[in-house]
Amino acid sequence: MGDAVADSKVDFDARAALHKWPSLANERRPDRESYQISEGTLDECISAFMGKPATTRHLYEIRTAAQPPLVTGILSPEHVIELSRWREFL
Repeated sequence: MGDAVADSKVDFDARAALHKWPSLANERRPDRESYQISEGTLDECISAFMGKPATTRHLYEIRTAAQPPLVTGILSPEHVIELSRWREFL
């Protein structure tokens, strides 16, 4: 994210949904689709994601409207963790 963070604003009030991937032995099932487990603001979804055990976060993603350059339509676990760290500054 680097230089893009300094000049960017993220709308943490944007609508978002937290999705979970079906799993087997704590691994995503590639033959299945993710399903929505909660809906709210991007901020609420990030908080819900961060409340999940670190060992299972790879099974989740957040879907929201893209906010280039920092927010894509589907946020990976790594992306959500970075946004969580930058939340106070954006």
